[in-house]
Amino acid sequence: MQHWGAGRVVPLIVAAASAGLLLGAYLSQHVGGLAPCPLCLIQRYPHFAVLGLGLAAVFVGGRARIALLGLSGLALLVTAGYGVYHAGVEQGWFASGCAAPITGGSIEDIRAQVMAAPLTRCDEVPWSLIGVSLAGWNAIASVLMAGLAACGAARLWRAGA
Repeated sequence: MQHWGAGRVVPLIVAAASAGLLLGAYLSQHVGGLAPCPLCLIQRYPHFAVLGLGLAAVFVGGRARIALLGLSGLALLVTAGYGVYHAGVEQGWFASGCAAPITGGSIEDIRAQVMAAPLTRCDEVPWSLIGVSLAGWNAIASVLMAGLAACGAARLWRAGA
């Protein structure tokens, strides 16, 4: 019989890290006044999934825990991919519909484009630390967390969980 904490630490850390990133995102939005763009919002969804998957993995064992850790790792890679893409949009490396300029046409066409445009553009960097935007930091943190989830799942697999 394993100790209660054996195998539960990694899913708990992964869930807590996603919760921390979500908390940081919501604090920067509601306290710091940084309105999220559509790509910012998309990057949050996998963290909600990881939070649920990680917490579920704390309370199950065996192959179910390994599978939940694996799914957490995949979700983290998805949000990391969106973070890289978003950072690329901010740098002008990639195009995005939420960064599209308003083009000419009739007054009705321009009005429709303005009304359909997001309030916050995806190609602007509202905050950065050492030259890395929030999207970039999400990508970095998510890749590290995905690696932790993968290592935890591999360790459990080798242990025959």
